[in-house]
Amino acid sequence: MGQSQPLKRWPVLVVEDEPILRLDALAMVESAGFEPVEALSSADAIQILQERLDIRLVYMDLDMPRSRKGIEIAEAIRKRWPPIEIILTAAYFTRESVELPERAEFYPKPINRGEVMDAMRRLVPDQDGAPA
Repeated sequence: MGQSQPLKRWPVLVVEDEPILRLDALAMVESAGFEPVEALSSADAIQILQERLDIRLVYMDLDMPRSRKGIEIAEAIRKRWPPIEIILTAAYFTRESVELPERAEFYPKPINRGEVMDAMRRLVPDQDGAPA
């Protein structure tokens, strides 16, 4: 039998400024079968996206008072990196109260982990480039 290569785990960028919520989101991303990459702020997220060309999905909180508005960052990601999928979440916004960038999905907090993990698997291609 030949050696097999380990399956690639696509990286998912998690942008969350609250430490406990960030740790929970990182664990959720890993449970969904992806490599979690953490960003503490929107500026951190942009820097990571500039350096890591393998990011396929951004999971981001819209409620980040210490940085640029989350929706502005999501719009900037959509314009600068159009292939990247975006999942947005917020406790103080509703789907109807924000104009989402094209192809962005929104999940209110507290999130349904199973629903978000299913969305991640649906949005991110597997290692062969086919939908997961």
